[in-house]
Amino acid sequence: MEFLQQDRTLIMGALNVTPDSFSDGGLYFSKGSATRRAEEMIEEGVDIIDVGGESTRPGADPVPKDEEERRVLPVLQEISTRFNIPVSIDTYKADIARKALSFGAKIVNDISGLTFDPEMVNVVADSDAYVVIMHIKGTPKNMQKNPHYDDLIKELVVFFQQQIDYAVKNGVQEKKIILDPGIGFGKRLNDNFAIINSLDRIANLGFPVLVGPSRKSFIGLTLNLPPEERVEGTAAAVTASILKGAKIIRVHDIKEMKRVSIIADAIKREGAIT
Repeated sequence: MEFLQQDRTLIMGALNVTPDSFSDGGLYFSKGSATRRAEEMIEEGVDIIDVGGESTRPGADPVPKDEEERRVLPVLQEISTRFNIPVSIDTYKADIARKALSFGAKIVNDISGLTFDPEMVNVVADSDAYVVIMHIKGTPKNMQKNPHYDDLIKELVVFFQQQIDYAVKNGVQEKKIILDPGIGFGKRLNDNFAIINSLDRIANLGFPVLVGPSRKSFIGLTLNLPPEERVEGTAAAVTASILKGAKIIRVHDIKEMKRVSIIADAIKREGAIT
C-alpha cells in the first residue's frame, strides 16, 4: 500500500463508532449507519477511514476492551470487505489493534504514541502496519487540566525523536511511521495555533505528519461556535497545516476539506516552484 507516495495531501475521515464523541457521537453507532457513512466518505473523496470505538474527548472515561471490540471489529470487517480503501484503527490498546489488523485494518492510530500499552509496539512491528505516533500530555480523562510546556515545539520534537527511536529499535520500519502533534490533546488554547504555525519543524524530522484540527475546541473557543458550525475555522486550520507541511489531515467534513486541500496543495506547489 503506497498511499503515502501520492503527491498531494491525504484526507483521513473520522468514523467514530461511539455514543459520546465530541462532534459525531451516536451518529454512526451501529454497523449499518457506520458502513453507510464510510460509503459516503468514499464518494466524497476520502483517502483513509479512521475507525474508533472509544471517545478521546477531554474528560472521557476509558471504554472496556470487550465493548470497544464489539463496536469496531464488525465495522472494520465490513468496510475492509466491501471497499478498497485503507482503514485505520484508532486505539491505544494492543489487543484491539491486533484484532483490528486481522480484520483488515492497515494503520494503527495510537493517541498515546506507543506509551499507554507496552505491547503496542510489538503488534505494529509484527504486523508490518503503519503507525501514527501521536503526542498527548496526560490521558483523555485529565489532559486538559492545566497542561504546561516550557518550550512546546521543542518538547514535541524531543518526544517524537524518542518514540521514533523506540519504535525502530523494536522492529517498526521507519517508512511505516507517521507523526501527529496531537491538536487538542493536553494543549492550551494558543498551543494549538503554535503547533500549526511551527508544523514545519516537526515535518523536518523526515516523517509524514498527520494533523487533526477538525471542529476542535480551539476553533470553537476562538469563534464562540458549537462543533457543527466550525467548518470555516477547520478549513483555515487545514489550509495552514498543509502549507506548513502536513501530509494527512484527519477531518469530519470530507467533501468540504477535500476541496480545501486541493486549493492548499495548489498554493503550496506554486510556492515550491517559485
